[in-house]
Amino acid sequence: MKRSNRLVILTDFFLEYPRKHIQLPYFVSLCETTKSSISEDLDIINDVFQKQGMGYLQRTTGASGGVKYIPEYSHKKSMQFIDELKNKLEDPARILPGGYLYMSDLLGDPTIVREIGRVFASAFSKMDIDVIVTVATKGIPLAYAVASFLNVPVVIARRDPKVTEGSSVSINYVSGSSRKIQTMVLPKRSLEEGANVCIIDDFMKAGGTITGMVNLLAEFDAHVQAIGVLVEADDEEEERVVNSYTSLVKITNVDIRHHNIEIQAGNYVENHIN
Repeated sequence: MKRSNRLVILTDFFLEYPRKHIQLPYFVSLCETTKSSISEDLDIINDVFQKQGMGYLQRTTGASGGVKYIPEYSHKKSMQFIDELKNKLEDPARILPGGYLYMSDLLGDPTIVREIGRVFASAFSKMDIDVIVTVATKGIPLAYAVASFLNVPVVIARRDPKVTEGSSVSINYVSGSSRKIQTMVLPKRSLEEGANVCIIDDFMKAGGTITGMVNLLAEFDAHVQAIGVLVEADDEEEERVVNSYTSLVKITNVDIRHHNIEIQAGNYVENHIN
């Protein structure tokens, strides 16, 4: 097989199966070539990935040696995307009664959702994560986007138990925005005991929902490795109950009277960009 063909096949494999460790003999058989040729191909692909700010190939030696693609986003691309999000969210037409912002169009755009997933996955790529967990709201597409780059499954906590999911564990929690008592349910079969978890949500005010997820996951002895939030609201009237998290953008002020929205970059910039 020609090198040009091999490079296309290998690149496509890495993009389809990020963070999947594969031994070199698999690629030797797949491309009908030699181990030395595959090694040279991997050098070329790794160089392009890094120059394009797409991540890198992690290679190991020895009897079980192989390679896996670690997706990452460059500083420049991350900042460009976060700036684009800020500009979109600052549109006064997004203001809804009660000071909320309309975001359904962003969460329904596959391109934007995929880029959000890429940015979060870049932040968490070096962590040991087994599963992405979210609650049954608009955060579901974000969870699947992150999971696609980290190559892990998604588990969804729901408000009500489903007969088709078997026995479940449920907890009551206080919603940070409405201050109401709500219920969160997770099927026993959906999560292995002791799993390493990344929580993804679309919006956080005080953090009551995320705290509820953390408490629910504790019932499974799960380890929360990371928390990703698309938009956080800066509300001085409510005490933030979640401290360790990563946000892409932050709403600092929504002036309904003057139709003005102030958005700034979230803590992703300071936490994950060197």
